[in-house]
Amino acid sequence: MPVQINPSILSADFARLADEARAVEGADWLHVDVMDNHFVPNLTLGVPVVESLARATDTPLDCHLMIEDPDRWAPRYVEAGAGSVTFHVEAAAAPVRLAREIRAKGARASMALKPATPIEPYEDLLPELDMLLIMTVEPGFGGQAFLDIMLPKIRRTRELIAKHGLELWLQVDGGVSDATIERCAEAGADVFVAGSAVYGASDPAEAVRALRTRAQAATAGASWACAH
Repeated sequence: MPVQINPSILSADFARLADEARAVEGADWLHVDVMDNHFVPNLTLGVPVVESLARATDTPLDCHLMIEDPDRWAPRYVEAGAGSVTFHVEAAAAPVRLAREIRAKGARASMALKPATPIEPYEDLLPELDMLLIMTVEPGFGGQAFLDIMLPKIRRTRELIAKHGLELWLQVDGGVSDATIERCAEAGADVFVAGSAVYGASDPAEAVRALRTRAQAATAGASWACAH
């Protein structure tokens, strides 16, 4: 499966979101962090901004909902134009039903796990998903340092994906940079969310290309990719 780089607009200039979206048009997806100041201690943006972004860029939107009651709100983000919607399993009342509803509305369904949430209890849910997101920082703020202790969890998740023969994307989000992306790729991730590493660079598009090159090189030599 090809490496994918998803710049996070959480690190972009919110006064220039349309321009910032166009600055990374070589990216695979534009990652949109939705926070409600309840599930996480921060407040960002919601459905109207996603609708506007969907009109402003041809890059598909990957919406990460760090919110309470995703069962109610996630379908609204599909209707707003998101091509992929991620809900947190810690907040979802009925994750299987929600994933199926997201898919039925035409988007990819993704489930996120906080650092302390183990993957093993959710093994049976994996066939219902298009992507699984392993948080490599505590959700709620950008610019945090990568948590190396998440690497074994990424490996275990990749093993479960292989065990069931699934074409499931494995995304990592938090502290992804030139210094960490290779470790994530070697562990089994193939979709990488990068915020400050992209939008903090003088040339965001070049930063995306550089991250992709590093991840591709690491993936090429990874045992999980060779086995796949």
